[in-house]
Amino acid sequence: MHIHILGICGTFMGGLAALAREADHTVTGCDAGVYPPMSDQLRALGIELIEGYGADQLRLRPDMFVVGNVVSRARLADGAAKYPLMEAILDAGVAYTSGPQWLAEHVLAGRHVLAVAGTHGKTTTTSMLAWVLECAGLSPGFLVGGVPLNFGVSARLGALAPGQARPLFVIEADEYDTAFFDKRSKFVHYRPRTAVLNNLEFDHADIFDDLGQIERQFHHLLRTVPASGRVVVNDLEESLARVLAQGCWSERRGFGSAVSDFSAHGDASDFEVRLRGDAVGRVQWGLSGVHNQLNALAAIAAAEHVGVAPAQACQALGRFENVRRRMEVRGTVARPGGVITVYDDFAHHPTAMRTTIDGLRHQLDAAGKRGERILAVFEPRSNTMKLGAMKSQLPWALEHADLTFCHSGGLDWDAAAALAPMGARTHVAPDVNTIVAQVAAAAQAGDHVLCMSNGGFGGVHAKLLEILTKQ
Repeated sequence: MHIHILGICGTFMGGLAALAREADHTVTGCDAGVYPPMSDQLRALGIELIEGYGADQLRLRPDMFVVGNVVSRARLADGAAKYPLMEAILDAGVAYTSGPQWLAEHVLAGRHVLAVAGTHGKTTTTSMLAWVLECAGLSPGFLVGGVPLNFGVSARLGALAPGQARPLFVIEADEYDTAFFDKRSKFVHYRPRTAVLNNLEFDHADIFDDLGQIERQFHHLLRTVPASGRVVVNDLEESLARVLAQGCWSERRGFGSAVSDFSAHGDASDFEVRLRGDAVGRVQWGLSGVHNQLNALAAIAAAEHVGVAPAQACQALGRFENVRRRMEVRGTVARPGGVITVYDDFAHHPTAMRTTIDGLRHQLDAAGKRGERILAVFEPRSNTMKLGAMKSQLPWALEHADLTFCHSGGLDWDAAAALAPMGARTHVAPDVNTIVAQVAAAAQAGDHVLCMSNGGFGGVHAKLLEILTKQ
């Protein structure tokens, strides 16, 4: 089959392209931003990439156009279609489908799907689960919204392991909408036999009006899990309790609370795992933060459903290397009296930002570095943050940073006013070069510069390291 993917350079669609190519399909694609590293990865797989959405791509005559959710029926200021190729597809009446639908029909069918859903931690928990299954010899396929360092790739098909009735496939299950013509959440297409509900908060203010609408989508996911399946749920989340109260027809395993099926006891970097009160393993690793402890419990509970003993899962997690852009050290600069460390992290929702900062603070305290400062550098880039739906939560999110620096370019709301409760601890800049100058002027030996964004942030990490090195 020849598929032509619209929006191929997105994380999800790029992973789908890699899976399709591995399955010997002919794959081509287009995007408005065809640039490294995704462009290099796709071209290395023999995938032809086209810049833009020109209607002339109809000449490729693929068997199916696969449409990413970046594509819309939007019009430019002059009235021209923003995505001419999509208009041509509709006019010609040729076959098209969404990315999640194509994945469900051509990759996930016949597999035991383990889907990881939640507002936060999806990528990390999906990567943990895939690694646990890999260490158990189960050769899982996976599609992750990032690059797990243990694997070095974001997607692969996997294989049928001895003793398994079906090949296993671990997927990051996103609640964002499927396509402009299918406004259901992506994850309703995946039909998991093991479903992880990690947490649930309000997000995606561009498509959801309130938390209740997202809870309804999560319940749609539960409706697709068979009675022989398992739902793994965070018992600390009231929102997930409301989802389950709407109906659950599968085996349920809880984690997180003292009375959950799976609980953790000890520090987040060295803790005992208990199953209904009995010790079943210990996780000792380099990760920090209670959020990662909860992610680990979710992965352990999901892996048990396909036959991996918790003790074996704990051992595997001890060798887990995390995901790129999750507290990833981008570089250090030596100064008299100490080192300035620059990190890159994907955090972009206020809760994720606070969790990331608190995790770093705990890590420093545990290492005897209580006096070292955290400089939080962030851009409100997600659609939810751009709309200002969570601007009031920013002072809370950044509370435990010593200094904060906000990129305010392109916002329709006043970032300085939103951050005013933080007083002199906060700085606002309209562009990346200004924010780099502000951070460089404030940084001192022993500082930890934590850059948080779900985008490239204008290359802020490299620019910071360059200017700090020259000082």
